[in-house]
Amino acid sequence: MAKFQFEATPLAALQDQYDVIIIGSGSTGLVSAIQAHELGLRPVILEKMPKIGGNTTRASSGMNAAETLVQLKHHVVDSYADFYHETFVGGGEQNDPAMLEYFASHGALAIDWLAAHGIELDDLTITGGMRVKRTHRPSSLAPIGGFLVTQLLKVVAAEKIPLFTEVNVTALQKDAEKVTGVTIQLPTGAQRQLAASAVVLATGGFGANPELIAKYRPELKSYRTTNQPGATGDGIGLATNAGAELVDMAQIQVHPTVQQDTAHAFLIGEAVRGEGAILVNEAGQRFVNELTTRKAVTAAIDQLPTKHAYLILDHTVRERVPAINFYDSVGLVVTGDTLADLAVKIKVPVDELAATIATWNEAVTTKADSEFGRTTGMSQPLTTWPFYAIHIAPAVHYTMGGVKINAMTQVIATTGRVIQGLYAAGEIAGGLHGNNRIGGNSIAETVVFGRQAGQQVYRYLTTLK
Repeated sequence: MAKFQFEATPLAALQDQYDVIIIGSGSTGLVSAIQAHELGLRPVILEKMPKIGGNTTRASSGMNAAETLVQLKHHVVDSYADFYHETFVGGGEQNDPAMLEYFASHGALAIDWLAAHGIELDDLTITGGMRVKRTHRPSSLAPIGGFLVTQLLKVVAAEKIPLFTEVNVTALQKDAEKVTGVTIQLPTGAQRQLAASAVVLATGGFGANPELIAKYRPELKSYRTTNQPGATGDGIGLATNAGAELVDMAQIQVHPTVQQDTAHAFLIGEAVRGEGAILVNEAGQRFVNELTTRKAVTAAIDQLPTKHAYLILDHTVRERVPAINFYDSVGLVVTGDTLADLAVKIKVPVDELAATIATWNEAVTTKADSEFGRTTGMSQPLTTWPFYAIHIAPAVHYTMGGVKINAMTQVIATTGRVIQGLYAAGEIAGGLHGNNRIGGNSIAETVVFGRQAGQQVYRYLTTLK
């Protein structure tokens, strides 16, 4: 079977008017466009970068949802209430309650909606801050981001939804308090205006914008980032120029496990720990519950004298997380035929690493981690050679803050009123995650609130007629 290759719509086909203009081609943008199209609207997707997919393509672990049929097939009994509670606690109880309520109660519907489009997420893993397996991923165990973008693009292509790349939106057009379209810059440098009764901001966060990071969190200005180059917060400028309120801008997530010894920083997905990997310091010792929140794991690494650590895993973990094959192919993985061999290669004490693994394996067997209280990601001990290590340190990963929206994805102005015709979803929007995003919730957010944006645009446009 030939490999699917999506072709962006030729610029010559760009029209002057659409029902809704969606800015950004990550999962949020693709989902909102598909949903709007299925409701009978004429959407267009505009992407400023030559590459489609945005930060979604960097996601690796999965998509969180509770009370799904997939969970029941895996004998996991879950509840919306538990999902809400664990996300609320994980976010420092600073999450917007209305957004979180909608999010937690619509994840299962989002999984079903994807399945109805032939996008099956029928395997489960777990991420930090969760107590049960609710992180859905494809049975191929492929990284969720690339898989999801590819599958959504198949729907976009089949439905002939126009998607233009290298088209930069420079301003939102307004008439009184209503959004009426956008100003764009074409690859030639020419300016053009497009009319639409609604605009969806799906532009992602600002994790690749050092100036904005330094503005809101000066202590992070020297950190590297896991974000793709287009994650510069353009949507924040568009929204504020249109009168939008911002929330939680200082809430910037640092991901604890990022390999930074190469020219490009590579995020090592949480599924590696979710499937059983542990973290050790330069003395070959564990120092944290590896599946507590990202914020807590990051803090523990930052408190080490070296401010870096090693992920330790065995071949069984590698088989459960195929992304490790990619990490290995680009030189990020150290391999040892034995634990002693691995310890020598990463320059940690052989006896200490052996003792650490023995203690951990006993904890897995007895389901009692007396050292750090870990209770998840303990399905099997680390006993299957070869053994592997990945050198990691924290890096800027996700921006929890952004444009203020309500649970209907309507953008809220500084006056407290809704900006008519303007919607936002995904990482561009603040409020859902509080002060710490749980792994697997960002992909869930793109589908849950991407669908919501498409639905609410339809509702808005039908009331205008």
